[in-house]
Amino acid sequence: MTPKTSSTSAAHGASTARIDLGGGAIGFVETSSVVPLVSIVISVRSGAVADPQGKDGLLRLTARMLRRGCKGMTSAQIENAIDCLGGEVGLDIGPTTASLHGQVIRRNLEPFCDLLATIIGNPTFAEDELARLRRESVAEILDSRDNDRALASIAFRRALFPDHPYARSAAGRPSSLESLTRDDVLAAYKRHFVRSDLVIGFAGAITVEEAQRIGTKLASALPDGPQVTLDLPEPPVPSGRKLVFVDKPERTQTQILIGTLGTRAEDDDHFPLVCATAVLGGTFTSRMMREIRSKRGWSYGTSARLSIERRRHAFLMSAFPAANDCAPCISLELDMLEKFVSDGVTPRELSFIKNYLVRSHAFEIDTAPKRLGQALESELLGLPEDYHSRYLDHVRAVTPENANASVKTRISADNLVVIVVGTASEILDKVVAAVPKLEGHTVVPFDRE
Repeated sequence: MTPKTSSTSAAHGASTARIDLGGGAIGFVETSSVVPLVSIVISVRSGAVADPQGKDGLLRLTARMLRRGCKGMTSAQIENAIDCLGGEVGLDIGPTTASLHGQVIRRNLEPFCDLLATIIGNPTFAEDELARLRRESVAEILDSRDNDRALASIAFRRALFPDHPYARSAAGRPSSLESLTRDDVLAAYKRHFVRSDLVIGFAGAITVEEAQRIGTKLASALPDGPQVTLDLPEPPVPSGRKLVFVDKPERTQTQILIGTLGTRAEDDDHFPLVCATAVLGGTFTSRMMREIRSKRGWSYGTSARLSIERRRHAFLMSAFPAANDCAPCISLELDMLEKFVSDGVTPRELSFIKNYLVRSHAFEIDTAPKRLGQALESELLGLPEDYHSRYLDHVRAVTPENANASVKTRISADNLVVIVVGTASEILDKVVAAVPKLEGHTVVPFDRE
């Protein structure tokens, strides 16, 4: 069979082949003989936002159950087979994508992919395994409450995207997980794991012809069915300044997240905003690092970044100061944000960051799995066709004028959310006083669902 391919040109001359796997499934291949390994990514075009109301965590639970038993194999036998083949299998569930990641030594590629085909195509969803995985998943959520940064991220997502699917957690909540049944899992599997929603990637020691044959076999393991339709409206911009304080006892260090809506990859001013945000907090010599870490020593790490999703997503500033420094750090960050919006970036700052982004881009595409990851990201998130392939051109085209215009257009210093994880009895009053024009604040316990 002659592969039906096209090439997606990436920066610096690399190319990723696109192949038709039949039934609506597509594949991508990034060939490299540098090491005798093959990476495989099996993705579907839906994620946590597609979980039914009140059933948060269902897709992740369903995907994790694939390794808990399949036709002719128990969970223990699957794990033993993966180990014997020298392979690795992992899982990633995002807001709008779900991916199974595998890697195996070249000589075991065929049996490893046969195993993957059985795992995704013939799961058994045994009741005892489901009950065990539910308990494990709830325990993981409870354990995650020890991670203050994770607590801050959850609170930020819920505050920035209230009543929007982006507020949902892929891991779910203890109450939602405990209510999920085998019928729920079967329904989710039948809905999400269909050939027309499948995107498969291969990177490493594999030819396009091999990827076509193996990818077709993997795609054929799933039944035909309609693609999942995601009900995903554009999220609204926050109104006013709001503070959410996650109260956790005995915190000597705090977590601060400040943010608002950012940009979409399709926006004309997306790359100007990417560059401007990097000036604010994207490098070790950024404004935030100089002011917060170097000058004051308040936080070892601090940054500003943009998230990319199918809809407009977050602009986020972060810092992790000691409790005594939390309030002044928030005040400084807000002052810096206001200056960033009102005055923008200087030509000198922009020239530096453009050179940095251009020169460091080689590290984003220096391995076959990284180049494959860019192709998959473009396909799964619906990015502009040239988003990655002309990344360097996009960056070089940014001017001080359009960078500063993008900041004024997209970022609001008056409409944002402030998240703090700390001990309310010790610093809440100071934190509230550190946020001018605050419309209101909410204190939530760290162990809320």
